[in-house]
Amino acid sequence: MSLERVFSTVEGLRSVASVDAVFGRPQEIQGKVLIPVAAAGTGFGLGFGQGASGERAEEEASPAEGEGGGSVAGAAARPVAVIEVTKQDTTIRPIVDESKIALAGVALGAWSVFWVMATLRSIFGGKGRE
Repeated sequence: MSLERVFSTVEGLRSVASVDAVFGRPQEIQGKVLIPVAAAGTGFGLGFGQGASGERAEEEASPAEGEGGGSVAGAAARPVAVIEVTKQDTTIRPIVDESKIALAGVALGAWSVFWVMATLRSIFGGKGRE
């Protein structure tokens, strides 16, 4: 892996994580200006290797032994709000992800059932089995 490739990957991530990735282009609709807002993030990982080490390196290491490399990069964005600008005022309207709320409700229900069942087993589970 060349160092130039690493730098070009990092530069690509910098362009993804710009202000344009967070604030979208304003849209004028029915006398209101709407500005979309997103949460954007990037990540970058890099790994390298090396040849044989210790006594083995001195005794039997061949030139083809040992190498390394590798890199990974990623970016993600999700909508979080819309800024609504009118002549009277400016309002931030959050975007609610209803699927996450539903998933949290299901998880809370499952957690509650688990603890109710565990409590009932500890109260009634030991009696009548002898």
